[in-house]
Amino acid sequence: MATELANPQTDRASLTPEGRVFAITKSVNFEAAHYMGGKPEGHPYRNVHGHSFLLEATVSGTVRPGEQWVEDFSHLTASLEATAAKLDHKLLNDIDGLDVPTLERICLWAAADLAPLLPGLARVAVARPSLNERCELVI
Repeated sequence: MATELANPQTDRASLTPEGRVFAITKSVNFEAAHYMGGKPEGHPYRNVHGHSFLLEATVSGTVRPGEQWVEDFSHLTASLEATAAKLDHKLLNDIDGLDVPTLERICLWAAADLAPLLPGLARVAVARPSLNERCELVI
């Protein structure tokens, strides 16, 4: 059931976020290469190739008392940028835990990296926009 909102022009108390659950999302980009070694000889995924990736994280929760937000976007951005920097311009197969660097595995890896920094982490998505491909991990 959707939350019924009062008219903000006449009921300013309706704009108070306390007690409501919000989800905020931020995304960053990184470039990386990978290959799928288990593919048969001649399969194109077996060769090293690169992609432009989009890494996205969603933090969900109630507004922090006295802060008027679920999470500071600057903290969310810094956390995402730190995770993306560990992947940027790397051969993903060489990163511990990404020996088979599918979008699903990259989501799991990024979620594990982000979770200690973002207690309200609710979702991680990894996309290859040029291929119209996206994977989401709901936590």
